[in-house]
Amino acid sequence: MSNPGGGRLVLNHSTNLPGLIPVLERLVKVSGVQTVTPGVIGRAKGHCPHLRLRVSVPIRGGYKAIARQGKTVQEVFIITNLSKKDLEEAIKSVKK
Repeated sequence: MSNPGGGRLVLNHSTNLPGLIPVLERLVKVSGVQTVTPGVIGRAKGHCPHLRLRVSVPIRGGYKAIARQGKTVQEVFIITNLSKKDLEEAIKSVKK
């Protein structure tokens, strides 16, 4: 999916957490976000009733984030030149 005004969302998995893709589509429109790639889906021990997206660790060129909903977790790789704090603010603004 190419986006002339912002970044791009790479959809290389057939399954994603419910409600995650619309949030990521809004995130790629944020200035400074180049590429967002949802990754591996796994299981968690705890239960998170609502979709949560949390910036986890820095990676080369950006950050890895963890999306959680229910007992399911999914990695999300975000290539950006934003700082961790700015990225967290951008995620908060697109989740509304």
